[in-house]
Amino acid sequence: MHQFQEISTRFEAYLKQPGIFPEQPANLYDPCRYLLEAGGKRVRPALCLMANELFGTITEDAFKAAAAIELFHNFTLIHDDIMDKAPLRRGKPTVHAKYGLTAGILSGDVMSIFSFDCLSRVNPVFLPRVLSVYNKTAVEVCEGQQWDMDFEVQETVSIEQYLHMITLKTSVLLAASMQIGAILGGATEAQAALLYEFGKNLGIAFQLQDDYLDTFGEEAKTGKQPGGDIRANKKTFLMIKCRELAGAAATQLLGELLLRDDEEKVEQVTGLLRDLEVDAISRSMIHEFSDKAFGNLEQLDIEPAKKQPLMALAAYLLNRQN
Repeated sequence: MHQFQEISTRFEAYLKQPGIFPEQPANLYDPCRYLLEAGGKRVRPALCLMANELFGTITEDAFKAAAAIELFHNFTLIHDDIMDKAPLRRGKPTVHAKYGLTAGILSGDVMSIFSFDCLSRVNPVFLPRVLSVYNKTAVEVCEGQQWDMDFEVQETVSIEQYLHMITLKTSVLLAASMQIGAILGGATEAQAALLYEFGKNLGIAFQLQDDYLDTFGEEAKTGKQPGGDIRANKKTFLMIKCRELAGAAATQLLGELLLRDDEEKVEQVTGLLRDLEVDAISRSMIHEFSDKAFGNLEQLDIEPAKKQPLMALAAYLLNRQN
């Protein structure tokens, strides 16, 4: 069994093979290459390959599916950045900032089509099951993005609504990556379903960890100034729970703080979150979903040694400081 870093390196080499995109028209395909070459953790394709390896040697079909998943993920990043008007991605100008809005839209479109093309090349024996998972997931990711945008203008958002949104926007693609890899490895329906649940719960915990680190992470470790979500008045788990717990005086104070646009805003909102113990509640929620994920993996009826790389990756993702 291979560890995450080894599998990620193998996938990176696979992705760099010539011929994924045609050379021309350059204005269509250069933005696609630019984003893929900008790097990224490659967590989703690696999970696909790691799930596949649980049932034998990693197959060529698994690499095709992993490439499809990474192309789909990057397509969503291009379009998300356009919707968010984001200037940077992975420390570099976003596709639309570098190449223009029209190029961003069109290159995202073509990347999504190449994603389906990669997936269509897997063994026809597996294709109906794999496509069913993939198509359902693609729709859910779009639904999650729409809920996220809706929440920006919604007065109040509940914890349940927020968890549903991050499940669709973030975790179902992690879950589907694992399920597809398992299917292509010959897993039973029950085994593939358990790996889907593992990926889903891991994804929720991962996003909650992101929320936590944005506010409470150390700049020296995260590489970015804390409080970005507070400055942007984002309705993260932390802010939703804060509103739930705040009494009348704290609610009024929070409302006044969110109207401000200075560094004291971040400091005082962070202080309010600590006073209401939202930081501890957030950590508890992260542990709740990570425990569910590890429980899913423990139920999987394969040798414990084969699960070790996935256990190690999950522990790393959930204990990271950036």
